[in-house]
Amino acid sequence: MKTTASLLFASRLLFPRTGKKSNARKSLIGAMVCIGISLVPLVMVLTVSNGMIQGITERMIGLSTSHISCVLHNGTGAVASFDSMKGVSDNLNNQPGIVDSFPEIQGMALVSSFQGRTGASVRAVENDIFSRNKSFASLFEVLDGKTEFDSDKSAIIGGKLAEILGVKAGDTIRLITIKGDVNSEDYEVTLRPRMTSLKISGIVSSGYQELDALWLFLPIETGFKILPLKSSKFVIGVETENAFDVSLERAFRHVERNVPEGTRVFRWNELNSAEYENFSSTQTMLLFIMMLIVLVASVNISSALIMLVMERRKEIAILRSIGASPAEVARSFLLTGVATGFIGVLIGIPCGLLCSVNFSAIMNLIERIVNIIYEFFYVLVRGSPDTLTIRLLDPAFYLQNIPLSIPLPQLIVVASGTLVLSLLVSAVPAVKAGSERPIETLRKI
Repeated sequence: MKTTASLLFASRLLFPRTGKKSNARKSLIGAMVCIGISLVPLVMVLTVSNGMIQGITERMIGLSTSHISCVLHNGTGAVASFDSMKGVSDNLNNQPGIVDSFPEIQGMALVSSFQGRTGASVRAVENDIFSRNKSFASLFEVLDGKTEFDSDKSAIIGGKLAEILGVKAGDTIRLITIKGDVNSEDYEVTLRPRMTSLKISGIVSSGYQELDALWLFLPIETGFKILPLKSSKFVIGVETENAFDVSLERAFRHVERNVPEGTRVFRWNELNSAEYENFSSTQTMLLFIMMLIVLVASVNISSALIMLVMERRKEIAILRSIGASPAEVARSFLLTGVATGFIGVLIGIPCGLLCSVNFSAIMNLIERIVNIIYEFFYVLVRGSPDTLTIRLLDPAFYLQNIPLSIPLPQLIVVASGTLVLSLLVSAVPAVKAGSERPIETLRKI
């Protein structure tokens, strides 16, 4: 019995020509469907989590830490004025592998309006950063107004901050900072509040509230005037050709050699290591759980093949009597099990990708159903409707719009792993089929 004969017999096991009813064949079809269904959430988790991680990482790097972050030593000449910081930035722009750099002052302040007050993370930046910085231009969505400073007393704020303060573009807010003088002899600190009125030029959002919820941007010249410079952080964000390959390391070495003494230089993955490792470990755990579901679904192939062996004992006995070896018979059933898993893969992966493309619509539908059920039971128990709305993916912690990212190499690994599982669970029934004794079977015919 050659390999072609084994393939032919396996195809007849899956797709028999006779119209005879077969419970084992129904079980094989059920196993295909189960594997396909189990792969749908696995593919969705893989695709959606990849898109989520990619989107969040892109925003952390492009909008917060840059590819390389240079923290200038406070109190040196490099941070004496905007011109001195600009000089350091221009020097870095001339280095190999550096695309652009952006000086910035970061500090904390209180911000208030007629309708609310809260703390804010103040970022004093160059006037043209929203147009010159590619990440700022592409990742920030303008909710109201524009991304240009109208004057040195204007600001651009995040959408969540605008919601807390109850303001819109064109309104005026008050920024309260601290003006402090330190007496180095007796260590006494004199603190005085400084209040600055700012007109809101625009309201923006990156789609990730946990990152930009309290950001307030103002011109860097204004930052030098109103921020407490001794407690603020002076940063130059450096953009390289690629944040994810070896060119980053080469650019990092050039930056280290061309910054003022006392400057601390960090790569983006050093500043975001905790978040990045958390994302990766969470994705790994989800994939492990989903693979367990696929493993359970693959066991159905084993039970279906056992039934198939019992139904086809006559055919097995005939094959053995005309010279087929136990290994050749076993190979036919192994091929049947792998083919079942392969068809399940052909069902599950495309369906999973289709669900991933429509993930937002599916989640909105599930949210509506959950809220309807919650409202029904709340009215049943309390007698009055509840105003609480359940959010399965709260935009305060997740991206508002999840980018689609299809990880082709990982999908190939998933498909290969499913086929290997199908092969493993088919081994016992296949060995059992090969060990059938044809004489005992033929005597019962």
